[in-house]
Amino acid sequence: MASTVQSVMVSEQMAFLPTFAQPSVNPFKSIYEENRHRVYAIAFWMTDSELQAEQLLETTFVSAFAKSDCPTEEDIDNELIAQLREDHNIGTLTLKCADATEVLNIRSNTKRVHLELAVVQLPATEKLMFLMHDVEGYDHVRIARTLGVTEQDSKQGLHQSRLRIRELVGKMAW
Repeated sequence: MASTVQSVMVSEQMAFLPTFAQPSVNPFKSIYEENRHRVYAIAFWMTDSELQAEQLLETTFVSAFAKSDCPTEEDIDNELIAQLREDHNIGTLTLKCADATEVLNIRSNTKRVHLELAVVQLPATEKLMFLMHDVEGYDHVRIARTLGVTEQDSKQGLHQSRLRIRELVGKMAW
């Protein structure tokens, strides 16, 4: 039977082993873990498919890690946008929302599903702007850099997407 001192020594050594045994995996894993939820969420909303979102998640990280051993959030976002352009035909990101009319009275019994259905109906650029700003918390400078639009276009696209969502939700809530 092991003494208490021996048990403590063994447990201390065991705690050290995982970090020593796989030092090269930890940076990749931490970058993946810090970014995977955001990438998956945007991929899911853009494709409206769990399977396609999983595939986009995988190809995005494979591409990002192929280009850099330590990709930043923006590098990963740029890879996601590149994968969306290449595999999901979002093409050139331009503002496409027609001017929405201001809808002031949305019924109080609007359900989350109405918002989700409205977001899915947005054009690709406006959907990305809405998701990046209102869901993920990006600022307009980062959105503009990532999507290759001006900061003013980012603000305008976000405003139009919010109005369009409000209009669509207003129609569904009745």
